[in-house]
Amino acid sequence: SHSKRGRVCFSGRMTAATRQEVLSLYRRVLRIARGWQAQSGVPQDTYSERNYISQEARTLFRQNKQIGESESIRKCIQECQARIEIGLHYRIPYPRPTHLPPLGLATQKARKLRSQEKRRKQAQPIYLQSHDETS
Repeated sequence: SHSKRGRVCFSGRMTAATRQEVLSLYRRVLRIARGWQAQSGVPQDTYSERNYISQEARTLFRQNKQIGESESIRKCIQECQARIEIGLHYRIPYPRPTHLPPLGLATQKARKLRSQEKRRKQAQPIYLQSHDETS
């Protein structure tokens, strides 16, 4: 549920310190979005990228607000921090794709689609963990 100021509220299972860390990250992402300038310098690109950053943050923070396990919360925090650092470093707000050949991780015996999908998910960098769920 939401407070009157429109902030995302998190489940009561989170410690106060963790809740503060999550809210601080959320505010940081929204501040980054407000000040974001597209690399191209085109105003429409800047607007689109700012909108993408804000929408992605809202979607992921709302989607993850029911997470109660501290380990899962920690992974979400790490993913958020990684995406912030990568986005700021490369000046690209979108997750950087990973390039794996279609059967690059499968052994000769394990070329079944389900095991291949599992291997792809395991090989996915932390900054892309939520990307499949929102794209």
